[in-house]
Amino acid sequence: MTAMADENPEDGGVRVVDYLAAELTRVGVTHMFGVGGANIEDLYDAVHRTGTIRGVVAKHEFSAVTMADGYARATRRLGVVAATSGGGAMNLVPGLAEAYASRVPVLALVGQPPTGQEGRGAFQESSGKAGSFDAREVFTPVSQFCARVDDADSLAELLPRAVAAAQADPKGPAVLLLPKDVQQAQVELPDHGVTPMSLVQTTAGATAGPGAEARDAVSAALRGASRVLIIAGDEVAAADARGELAELARRLGAWVAVTPDAKDVFNNRSPRFAGVAGVMGHANVEDCLRRADLCLLVGTRLPALASGGLDQPLAATTVVCINPEPPFVAGIALGGNLREALRAVVGELPSCSRPCAEHDGPVPTPVPKPLHTPVPQSGGGTVSYAEAVAAVEAALPQDAHVFVDAGNAGATAIHLLPAPRHGRFVVAVGMGGMGYTFGAGIGAALATVQRTYVLAGDGAFFMHGMEVHTAVEYAAPVTFVIFNNNAHAMCAIRDELIQGGVRSDDLFARTDIAAGVAAAFPALDATWAGDAAQLRQALLRSNASGGPAFIALDCHAREIPPFLPFLPFTESTESTTRPESEESSDERGPVHVG
Repeated sequence: MTAMADENPEDGGVRVVDYLAAELTRVGVTHMFGVGGANIEDLYDAVHRTGTIRGVVAKHEFSAVTMADGYARATRRLGVVAATSGGGAMNLVPGLAEAYASRVPVLALVGQPPTGQEGRGAFQESSGKAGSFDAREVFTPVSQFCARVDDADSLAELLPRAVAAAQADPKGPAVLLLPKDVQQAQVELPDHGVTPMSLVQTTAGATAGPGAEARDAVSAALRGASRVLIIAGDEVAAADARGELAELARRLGAWVAVTPDAKDVFNNRSPRFAGVAGVMGHANVEDCLRRADLCLLVGTRLPALASGGLDQPLAATTVVCINPEPPFVAGIALGGNLREALRAVVGELPSCSRPCAEHDGPVPTPVPKPLHTPVPQSGGGTVSYAEAVAAVEAALPQDAHVFVDAGNAGATAIHLLPAPRHGRFVVAVGMGGMGYTFGAGIGAALATVQRTYVLAGDGAFFMHGMEVHTAVEYAAPVTFVIFNNNAHAMCAIRDELIQGGVRSDDLFARTDIAAGVAAAFPALDATWAGDAAQLRQALLRSNASGGPAFIALDCHAREIPPFLPFLPFTESTESTTRPESEESSDERGPVHVG
């Protein structure tokens, strides 16, 4: 059957959902992620009929949003998520909040009870009538656009507005609430010359060029600076402006640091690379900032995670920001489309490369150095974070995507793992929600068919790790690497170092995650890695496969990660780990299951 199966031959009409699916196809959507239900089933039917959009069923709506989010970050296209009413709709909120905070273009299509039941105690009602809560009031704070489609004809207006809002600057989620009877209603097809959604393709994101006055002020500040430190953010990737950033750095002779969520926007092995800024970053960035007479923010507002430890030198340095939104620190700001703004600024600089210190002679670019040098105590089957990340680095394909979750493992990966040269390195620092990576990695892998690494701790796994099932069902090329320290370890370390005592509720009994996953999914390549060599071997094996793989390794709960709030405590100790008073030994050898 085709998407036009329910077309009315007399009036040229189709179901609203068929029209919606066809318009999504028109703007290049290839996947729709979600969880089904009675009040969204018609849309899933329509998507299935298109034959061009792949409907992916997740295990949980939060993960469905992160799949759409990962799809959008990996492709720079609109991510689409669909969910039914009630609890399904409410489960979307944290995922949409992350997309909103990180400015990721996602369209959420949310089923609602039929309009005739509104105000009559309908099951899962959220119309705002007769004492029910209003879904629009829930979704509006976490979206750039939110509207209820009250009748079939209004979709032709609301859909392009939603798509345009999601893809404009600033980008972010858009939400359409779709009552079931409206989904099923007939809508007249528009003329096939120019459709509302084709207009979206040509106008979405179109913004006026950089203002001449602001551009002149930025250019003058850059030309007058001898030493420049650039701190680049994730908007560089979203705007596909890596080339413009590299050329700007070359012409300025600048050092380039990156925010924690933007390791992939600049070559991490370039002699100009200064490291990661902020609380999970490198002390070298502060050194460069103190020596610079201008700090140029590109594609970032410099939020707290990126500015941590830099407040004093930032206050003493001229700050210039090129970004669609103004920075969180005081400085000269140039808004508008980032790529266009960078091209305009680069065009006003001399074309020759400039040394880092124009007046005082060249200053060698220092190699990024850590906040501290960890000397972890491993053994008993545990692998240090540094050893594990080194194994990942050795096996990581340079066209792979990397999705890093929250916690100790995430802080270490942000600090130590160089970004692949031709793939994304994604960290969800907008909300920092644990478990984001499982869905996001799957979305990116399905969209690009590129090997995708998910690096997460056991806490994140127990929140949303059963999305492994989705990866297995859809044969997604995802390698899940679980750093299992049997704890909410960053919380436990905070308890001990900052709160003054260890609470046992953040420390767990040991679990064998690899064995459990292997038992649940017999066809999945599931491995427990007892040391870094076994981890590297398992990673290389996953690279050669076409589908998902799962690897778990044991880490020490008290190994302190490279995290700025912990620095005063690590400086006063000889080691970053402390043996537990009672720890069971693990005599297992290498285990490969599946």
